[in-house]
Amino acid sequence: MDTVIAKLTGDTRKDDAYFAQAGEILRSGGLVAFPTETVYGLGADALNVEAAKKIYAAKGRPSDNPLIVHIADRADYAKLAREIPPAAGLLYDRFLPGPLTMILKKSAIVPDAITGGLDTVAIRMPSHPTAARLIRESGVYIAAPSANLSGKPSPTKAEHVIHDLNGRIDMILCDDTVDVGVESTIIDLSGDVPVLLRPGYITLEQLRDCLGRVDVDPAIRGVSVPAGVVPKAPGMKYKHYAPDADLAIVEGEPEAVIARINALTRDAKARGEKVGIMATEETASRYPEGIVKVVGSHRDEATVAHNLFAVLRAFDEEKVDRIYSEGFSGHNVGQAVMNRLIKAAGHTIINA
Repeated sequence: MDTVIAKLTGDTRKDDAYFAQAGEILRSGGLVAFPTETVYGLGADALNVEAAKKIYAAKGRPSDNPLIVHIADRADYAKLAREIPPAAGLLYDRFLPGPLTMILKKSAIVPDAITGGLDTVAIRMPSHPTAARLIRESGVYIAAPSANLSGKPSPTKAEHVIHDLNGRIDMILCDDTVDVGVESTIIDLSGDVPVLLRPGYITLEQLRDCLGRVDVDPAIRGVSVPAGVVPKAPGMKYKHYAPDADLAIVEGEPEAVIARINALTRDAKARGEKVGIMATEETASRYPEGIVKVVGSHRDEATVAHNLFAVLRAFDEEKVDRIYSEGFSGHNVGQAVMNRLIKAAGHTIINA
């Protein structure tokens, strides 16, 4: 398959043609990768069962991993969900459009092919102008997981999508204005009590400030979804975001973490391994050996979220054998960072 690489430049004539082509591809059952404010998504017509199957095939994604449906207008919630609880309205007024996905009881028009057979559907309204325009101009609801091979770090740049999916999908809309850097927060509103299923830029604290009680799914704390159980949201069951190298997170007091990473790096180098170290602006100079990459600042963990997946992919380009990363806080955006890191590391955590 020849993939159309469409670089949006602000040239109205060219960009209009690309959006028209992308819309036609989606309406005819094809696949288009596009940017959102979180990461790049791999889109298909959400109500087209055969198109949804193409997403799973292109990504190599398990078919029991639900897809998120992207919409552009508030009225679409009532078309895709059979119940809209009051909490959904509160969240919409506070956070949307934006990086928040709500799990609701699905309506009859939503095929089981995008929900893993569940009676619920994940819906999100992205704030990124390219995503919103594509949804509106295509005239379809867009089911879209992240636009990467399943299990690999999510793409925050067009080059990441091209690396993983060129030749596997119909078109890539290139617009490197992705801001957040980690996937949307997911909250389940299908039960009596809202439950956080995946942390993101919109934090647990913000959700509780808006809704009051919000429970946290055990999967966020590292408890895996059992075999045979369909996860309610993407990223809950399978290993995700993983670089090619073995990744371990080192946690503890800052001085102890630095000392332990340096010791582990020396040991790995003595075994002939090439080592990558994921550090912060505050600590990068403390690592004299290994390939050190700055992921952001401990003072502003939103910068870490923004750069996380790009740094993991950069280590792949360096072909390192092993990566050691500092840990991050379990609060605010740091919770989203640690959620992605723990899954990328396959739950390998070293206590310093």
